[in-house]
Amino acid sequence: MVEISELGVGQAAQAIRDGELTAEDLAEELLARCAASKLNAFISLEPGRVRAAAVRADEQRRRGERMGPLHGVPLALKDNIDTADFPTTAGTPGLATHRPKRNAPIVQRLLDAGALVLGKANLQELAFGPTTNNAAFGAAHNPYDFARIAGGSSGGSGAAVAGRLAPAALGTDTAGSIRVPASLSGVVSFRPSTLRWPQAGIVPISHTRDTAGPMARNVADCVLLDGIVTGGPTEVAPAALAGLRLGVPRRYFWENLDVELAQILERALARLREAGIVLVECDLADVAALDAAAGFPIALYEMVRDVDGYLAEHGTGLDFAALMAQVASPMVKDALKGLVGPEAVTESAYQRALHEHRPALQERYRRAFKEHGVAALVFPTTPLPAAKIGEDYTVMLNGAPAPTLATFIRNLGPGSTVGLPGLSLPAGVTKAGLPVGIAIDGPQHSDQEVLAIAAALETVLPPLPAPPI
Repeated sequence: MVEISELGVGQAAQAIRDGELTAEDLAEELLARCAASKLNAFISLEPGRVRAAAVRADEQRRRGERMGPLHGVPLALKDNIDTADFPTTAGTPGLATHRPKRNAPIVQRLLDAGALVLGKANLQELAFGPTTNNAAFGAAHNPYDFARIAGGSSGGSGAAVAGRLAPAALGTDTAGSIRVPASLSGVVSFRPSTLRWPQAGIVPISHTRDTAGPMARNVADCVLLDGIVTGGPTEVAPAALAGLRLGVPRRYFWENLDVELAQILERALARLREAGIVLVECDLADVAALDAAAGFPIALYEMVRDVDGYLAEHGTGLDFAALMAQVASPMVKDALKGLVGPEAVTESAYQRALHEHRPALQERYRRAFKEHGVAALVFPTTPLPAAKIGEDYTVMLNGAPAPTLATFIRNLGPGSTVGLPGLSLPAGVTKAGLPVGIAIDGPQHSDQEVLAIAAALETVLPPLPAPPI
């Protein structure tokens, strides 16, 4: 028998439908684990509300009422995604008491399918950063090493799933914020093509780059959640491995990697070759320069305007400047302090980034997929394993200091700027027991193909041991 806390979303929903498990028993097990956990994975957790929802789910089953595909299964939601029954703080003091009047569309679709909200997960303040070392609500801890980061900005979501506090969670991703914590905490995550998932009801950074997405312990659960949100397929057949062509962009994406991480990823590539996958060396010209010219100028320009729009829509009485004045995390305050005033991204710089540099980067990706005949690109999710909590500005990489934010999102930023579907899978653990991930990016709108490839790779890569908690 699989322990209740080990059940994935699909498994738990099936067990509830079959009468082998009650929603109440599932909720009680997860709540007990949450109460005992020191991961600080949640900002809002209301056990009474969860228990009441589970009791209602069991009553519906006993009455023979229709059950959706997620009936009775609690999910964690990153606390920048609107919920009517919980505050939406975005991890920042200025929104600590913010309670939206309605659920985000993506949340409502999950609830309509029978899911329960377990709680609102911890995150980097305003979803800006890779560590989830949140000065307002405390740091989220890595389940494999409490002294290390869970990744960010969706760190609480990743820690909750890896720590068996929730079978799955939603995060948001602007430049890697779903996939960084998935890699560092040892779970699967899927970044849908931008705008595949509705953006409404989410505290934003950039409408050009933002998307929500699922985090789970297997690909099948990511497929299930994606299908429910999009109205698409909830299952996918794994891609055929023999003859599958995957691109390996050695330049930039495979450069300056932590030595042990590089060894683990090379072993992962060897497994793919042995399974019949054709690995094609292919590079994207000028990817670093184009991403630098497009990525941050777009995100930083749009953040002020998009956040102002969200704050006004919800009647918070705040604007971006007032919200920033209450930011507690030094790294976030330093990173965003120049967004208003003489240091702000200019309109002309934004327009060039959006209409010149981003299309040029998109063309580089299109050319790489087409000219090399590859279904996706494969590369290390992050250049190094989880850093220690507190290394917010600088980390050591191969004996040299490197900027924490830029380093952890280095491989994920370009695809996010373009709007590609991307996914991170566990690839192994270091000698110290820290997970590392392998990422795949597919062509624009090839979401189903990316999920099918991931389902196939999952059968080849080594299973990850459960965290020692």
